[in-house]
Amino acid sequence: MVGFAPGGPADILARLIGQWLSDHLGQPFIIENRPGASGNIATEAVVRAPADGQTLLLTAPTNAVSDAIYDKLNFSFLRDTTPVARISNGPLVMEVNPAMPVHTVPEFIAYAKDRPGQINFASPGNGSPIQLCGELLKMMTGVDMVHVPYRGNAPALTDLIAGQVQLMFADTPSSIEHVRAGKLRALAVTTSTRSEFLPEVPTVSEFLPGFEATNWYGVAAPKNTPTEIIGKLNKEINAALADPKVKARLAGLGTAALAGSPADFGKFVAAEAEKWSKVIRIAGVKA
Repeated sequence: MVGFAPGGPADILARLIGQWLSDHLGQPFIIENRPGASGNIATEAVVRAPADGQTLLLTAPTNAVSDAIYDKLNFSFLRDTTPVARISNGPLVMEVNPAMPVHTVPEFIAYAKDRPGQINFASPGNGSPIQLCGELLKMMTGVDMVHVPYRGNAPALTDLIAGQVQLMFADTPSSIEHVRAGKLRALAVTTSTRSEFLPEVPTVSEFLPGFEATNWYGVAAPKNTPTEIIGKLNKEINAALADPKVKARLAGLGTAALAGSPADFGKFVAAEAEKWSKVIRIAGVKA
């Protein structure tokens, strides 16, 4: 189950891993897209499915914060799913329209502080990791920016390129070619270390120590799925992530393979939920 539309990074990763599992476990893995409600429609379908390893969820950062953003969910992602494996990890990129007279993070902060309430930052929706990065920047610097939510990445990037909005913490797969073509200017990446895909671009934390955000994906199963099934799936997914062709495909999407145990992935997601839930509470973010 993929909680996002076909063609996006989550869908591409699900099909990549699904094909590997089909080839190596001898049975077909069908990718079903159920977009809507920041992935919660697909997540609920997986939560309600039998815990037999036949129904899996492609997970993303929105899953970790769903409990904090939605007041009346019929499930809890952290309580009602079991981590299987992490797939990848990549940065978001702090990008501005090239008409903006700023080329560094400090220059942007100074520019925004001189124009309180005049800088618009785009996101593909309320509660998205892209919005939360903007909220974190506001909290850490005291800048006054206006959040403009869109229905997806594509229309947000279109307006950023057109100059209708000034800033976006964009995901790498959908925006890196715009940066390379000069249609957008990358100021920084959000990971703690520089990205191999944009090595000349500094990290936000080089200017704001402690600022860190990752755009990650993984696989989860319904709660109480047998540990032997989880272990088998984890082993095969990690094998896929070690394959040179799969690693190259992920690199082409601007994200890096990141293998690990189910427990490792579970600890990571719990830490993400705790960190971003604080930002959500302070910023008053709601769906």
